[in-house]
Amino acid sequence: MMCEVMPTINEDTPMSQRGSQSSGSESDTHFEQLMVNMLDERDRLLDTLRETQESLGLSQQSLEDVLYDRDSLQRQLNSALPQFKTVLVKIVGTDALTGNG
Repeated sequence: MMCEVMPTINEDTPMSQRGSQSSGSESDTHFEQLMVNMLDERDRLLDTLRETQESLGLSQQSLEDVLYDRDSLQRQLNSALPQFKTVLVKIVGTDALTGNG
């Protein structure tokens, strides 16, 4: 029976392994850059979210103001309409009697 002899393992790092270590370091650098980019993007998205929420709040306040103004004008119109109708009937009625209408 023949035994295979395993090569000896040197304690010094061979050149081929040094290359794999540097690519591991490059991989770590790439991963760190990816994480930094992701955190930057998250910060940008959070800023955009805050700005959008502020804009939405202002728009909602403007909408409430416009609705209040609309309701106020509608009340004024409803209160003035019967008086206007009475005046209009008097004018039309007078014109109808005088023959001007």
